[in-house]
Amino acid sequence: MNLCNNGKLLCDLRKSKGMTQKQVAEKLGVLPKTVSKWETGHGFPDTSLLADLAKILGVSIDTLLSGALSPNAEEVGNFRKIRFYVCPHCGSIMHGMGEFHITCCGKQLAPLKASEDNTGHKISVERIENDFYITIDHEMSKEHYISFVSYVSCDRVLTVKLYPEQDSSARFPVLYGGKLYYYCSRHGLFEYDERKKFHVMSRG
Repeated sequence: MNLCNNGKLLCDLRKSKGMTQKQVAEKLGVLPKTVSKWETGHGFPDTSLLADLAKILGVSIDTLLSGALSPNAEEVGNFRKIRFYVCPHCGSIMHGMGEFHITCCGKQLAPLKASEDNTGHKISVERIENDFYITIDHEMSKEHYISFVSYVSCDRVLTVKLYPEQDSSARFPVLYGGKLYYYCSRHGLFEYDERKKFHVMSRG
């Protein structure tokens, strides 16, 4: 650990939040001179303070320990690098690009790993004028249902949230070169690549 790098990062993050050393110190229950020592590389926060400090500064504990921000420049804004997250407690759905940390209901979430569907979730894609109509042959009970369907292209993500006791279907405007993702509450995330598998019929 390079205390100078860690200190500079702490200082930069604090200033980016528009906070003074005193304000940070008050939130942590320490003296302002303690925060000053951290920022000048003459010390480092106790491990018991790291979680609260990371929350105050809006970064992960790993970032504080590394002493540097990782911009992930090649992945930012590239929807082909999308990662989906689902909270197992409240069911919230989140997505993003690049390396970052997401927490919900007090726990850090791991990105879902998408696989090609081999569990019998039969998916059908039909083109109706300028839309893709997606249907999934799947029960929609409270214990086992399709939670969402997302259509991802190079520059946008379209998501339809589904609920138990409703139809497991979605409709999206045609975005060529896209990929479908759908999430089963019991079996996880699946992908369906339009470029390889969409065999659609035109109607109307």
